[in-house]
Amino acid sequence: MFALITSFIFFLAETTHAQSGFTKFYNQYFNIPGFEAWKFLNLAIFIALMVYVLKKPLGEAFKTKRDAIRSELIKAAAEKKAALDKLTIAEGKLAQLETEKENILQKARDEAAEEKKRLAEQTKLEADRLKQQSAAELTRLSNQSRAELRRFSAEQSIRLAEEKLRAQIDGSVDARLVKAGIQEIGGLN
Repeated sequence: MFALITSFIFFLAETTHAQSGFTKFYNQYFNIPGFEAWKFLNLAIFIALMVYVLKKPLGEAFKTKRDAIRSELIKAAAEKKAALDKLTIAEGKLAQLETEKENILQKARDEAAEEKKRLAEQTKLEADRLKQQSAAELTRLSNQSRAELRRFSAEQSIRLAEEKLRAQIDGSVDARLVKAGIQEIGGLN
């Protein structure tokens, strides 16, 4: 549109004067190949119109997007705070777990020491009981052996006495002993 107006102005300017001041100024400063001022002016008008036309819808869209971003940032900050709270709680629990672990390990060590002490005492008591039982068994066996030795000794003494008596008794002593035994009983009837 602007190009049409400028072209019309240049056409009028050239027909009235051969090389007027405006045409000379234009050709000297603005008619450089690739640099045509009307293109930049046309672009500026287009941008101004676009800004004017799109300002309200784009402004609303930008405002909506800005509000959405702001609400997302607020939500993210709240989530970050909640996550930090959870992290603090988790770190507290982790520290608590370390102390709890140490307490459990100490309790296990104490229980192991008590169990070791109890087993040592129980082993000592069992050894003492076995010693007493062994002593009692040895005493019983000793007494039993003594009783057997006494019986054996008595039997041997009787056997030796019997042998001695048999060696001393002959036929005449035997007859005399038989007669004395019969008289003691009351004689022969």
